[in-house]
Amino acid sequence: MKRYGLLYLATFIVLIPLDFLFLGTIAKSFFQSQVGEMLGEVRLLPAVLFYLLYVVGIVIFVNGSAQATWQSSLLYGALFGLFCYATFELTSLALLKHWTWPVVAVDISWGRSLPRCRERSACCSPTGGRRADRAPTARLLKR
Repeated sequence: MKRYGLLYLATFIVLIPLDFLFLGTIAKSFFQSQVGEMLGEVRLLPAVLFYLLYVVGIVIFVNGSAQATWQSSLLYGALFGLFCYATFELTSLALLKHWTWPVVAVDISWGRSLPRCRERSACCSPTGGRRADRAPTARLLKR
């Protein structure tokens, strides 16, 4: 259980600043130009619930297995992000008249990359191609 708690915390610590940077700075003007008339004030409770649940999904489906390698974590991270973000984006495109294909492409690309960023930064980069369980972060989690 301690392992999952540490994985959750590490994922949360890496994911939140990256997503805030992307949404608040890097892609802010793009989203405002594409769907700005639909944007309102951020509702804190749904945003918090999203991040809490999304991180649980990453831990369970991407890096929760003790047998996960850095390669499998990157692959499953990309797939998890793709499926999650594509579900929202394609549903929005189907139902909302102001949703655009460029928004779909940018957001799905980001969603596919976000879990992978966490894997590269917290578990995988120190391995140099070795198994993720030999990375410093993974060794901490086994204690």
